[in-house]
Amino acid sequence: MNAEAQKRAASMRALEFIQPGMRLGLGTGSTAKHFVELLGERVRAGLDIVAVPTSEATRADAMRYGIPLTTLDETPALDLTVDGADEIAPDLSLIKGGGGALLREKIVAAASARMIVIADQSKWVDTLGQFPLPIEVTPFGYAATLRAVEAAITSVQPGGPLTLRKSKNGNEVAGHPFVTDGGHWIIDAALGRIEDPKALAQALSAVAGVMEHGLFVGLATIVIISGPDGTRLVERT
Repeated sequence: MNAEAQKRAASMRALEFIQPGMRLGLGTGSTAKHFVELLGERVRAGLDIVAVPTSEATRADAMRYGIPLTTLDETPALDLTVDGADEIAPDLSLIKGGGGALLREKIVAAASARMIVIADQSKWVDTLGQFPLPIEVTPFGYAATLRAVEAAITSVQPGGPLTLRKSKNGNEVAGHPFVTDGGHWIIDAALGRIEDPKALAQALSAVAGVMEHGLFVGLATIVIISGPDGTRLVERT
């Protein structure tokens, strides 16, 4: 199986957890996109659910597939969120935000009783950090925030290059800062290894100007990993 087939296989396994009447969070990214499409097929076949999307891109996909949508203002408590990840450690801590939706993804995950993460085998790692850690910041006072982010990281572990993410396509001008759905910018921190995700998460959360970071610690309850040898399920202990 190639990576896309693995993502789809993980998405299909996640559908087994969906029950009629559930209030769902719908993730963002290439793997979550497969899940949304497959969920839409179930909805058209009669499955009664309602969902909160974690990005405008996912909202558009869900509407195209006929999935009934709500908001966290209307439905503040969700049963389950299904989302992807950029990296998954054995304790089910995650790096997310490669697609730029980390703030909404974390809000939706935190509002859910459970979070299922779906991924292909390449996302499973021994230690987080090879994937650059996204840190969402307000544009106001960017230089001061960047300096404070660097200090927060080095208070916990060795630092690494911090890069302002640039827009590549879409409605924004290529080369200008990438802008999230919430109107923020993203710093990508190339740290190599994150030995203590919880400590780093706490340090970054304390920085004024940081809206959110891509360390998801203690949120994922189940991970579904699909690889060449099949699909496996890992639960948080």
